[in-house]
Amino acid sequence: MHGRPVVVEPGSESNPSHPNRWRILGVLVLALVVTSIDHTIINVALPQLVEGLTASSADLQWVVASYTIVFAGLLLTAGSLGDRFGRRPALAVGMAAFMAGSVVSAMAGSTTTLIIGRCVMGVGGALIMPTTLSILVNVFGDAHERAKAIAVWTAASGLGIALGPIAGGLLMRSFSWSSVFWINVPLLVVALLGTMHLVPDSRNPDATRLDLVGALLSIGTVGTLVYIIIQAPGQGWTSRATVAGLAIAATVGVMFVVWELHRDEPMLDIRLFANHSFSASSVALSLLFFAMAGTVFLQAQYLQFILGYTPLVAGFALVPAALGMILGTGAGAHMNAKLGGRIAVAAGTLIAAAGVAVQAGFIDGTTYIPTGVGLLLFGLGAGIAMPAATELIMATLPPSRAGVGSAVNDTVRELGGALGVAVIGSIAATLYAASLESKLARFPGISDPERHLLTDNVGSALHTSGQLANGTGIASVARTAFVDSMSASLWVAAGLAVTATVIALGYLPRHDHPGSTEATHGSVVQVDSVAVGDVHSQG
Repeated sequence: MHGRPVVVEPGSESNPSHPNRWRILGVLVLALVVTSIDHTIINVALPQLVEGLTASSADLQWVVASYTIVFAGLLLTAGSLGDRFGRRPALAVGMAAFMAGSVVSAMAGSTTTLIIGRCVMGVGGALIMPTTLSILVNVFGDAHERAKAIAVWTAASGLGIALGPIAGGLLMRSFSWSSVFWINVPLLVVALLGTMHLVPDSRNPDATRLDLVGALLSIGTVGTLVYIIIQAPGQGWTSRATVAGLAIAATVGVMFVVWELHRDEPMLDIRLFANHSFSASSVALSLLFFAMAGTVFLQAQYLQFILGYTPLVAGFALVPAALGMILGTGAGAHMNAKLGGRIAVAAGTLIAAAGVAVQAGFIDGTTYIPTGVGLLLFGLGAGIAMPAATELIMATLPPSRAGVGSAVNDTVRELGGALGVAVIGSIAATLYAASLESKLARFPGISDPERHLLTDNVGSALHTSGQLANGTGIASVARTAFVDSMSASLWVAAGLAVTATVIALGYLPRHDHPGSTEATHGSVVQVDSVAVGDVHSQG
């Protein structure tokens, strides 16, 4: 692909569409699906990690959360790198890093090595995800086509998360847990070849300088916060270490905001959040992904440890979420076009909250029905809300700053996911340990090391109980303690999803139909008075 660069003048609405835009979208979707699947494909392997790598409850949370922590912490920097040095090179480097991290994870012999590999994958994912969206925005010049492409992109991201457990279950039917990482390699090879052959390069000619201090402060904030939350069940939520850690995370977060406000060329223009469309959409997305990640993390264990499903059956048991998301994306696009993003986001988050509430209120450890119905509703709501919220965020910025807008969009999603696993997982772990500790009083003769294994996580409890005299009774009360703790934790997720609905209704603009000049460009004048053009190198 060769051609003369096309320059879009500041403020121009004539950004031309690329002739191969739909084939390019296919390549971008493939790369995106791989990164999205890896958020959840590991969940069905958690029981095998408990046995194969003797993983503790905190280890399991770190295996899941380490990927999203690095992902979220680097997204803003990665978006800036793509804008500055070229989005196609950033996408290619991200794929290479993701493949390298997948190989390290697949060959890991300990949870420490596995976590390191997952961190490397997070680096690659941070380069891939915002780059795919910013390339999409630049190759689709027509506003209506761009809205459809964003809906496809959003659906691919959500479906990857929903289908991850299915893919993991299929793989582990014949292979070990490492197969959930090996599968990434051939998929990314195909995506990399498609990138080099089809995807044009683009960059922001007035991209800001790299903000290394801001990058370190953002990573420090997210990493410290998630670390403290994950460690809190063992240290105590009111312990000196937990309180001090939360204070440090808050301090570093304030330092990040102050630093960015005083930079001439900030990595993240904090003033963007003064725009209600931008900030409310960002918060709603973050809370939605918070609920999604926390729910899937617990459901993967519930289906296997409590209902006794195999990894494959557990994966297919999550299909209603994917089905709901497919239905929701179509309904959401229609609702967004007819009623506007405010109604679509509010309706979607409320339906998603209802889905979590069904699971929280009706799971009892004996039947799948509440899980299936709840996941279907949640997927439906997420499918309705996510495309509209994403489009509202991206419409705030001109195409030349698509990398920044995409990075913020992805950051709030990943931050919500990381906090969802950390907070929901930690609340569940705390409640589980307290509930089981009280129930173990009726079983004399349990040593302190055995008690620690029993109260750490339900998988360890089921394994340890098989070696004890009263094993059957202990396993039964462990399952009951897990179900009770899961129910209470999911009510927290449901409450936050309802909060997203309230924010959408209260702060999103009432007139924001996609494709309108006001919706697509009006906020750019307020946020970025000089809307610089973009350069497309067709090669």
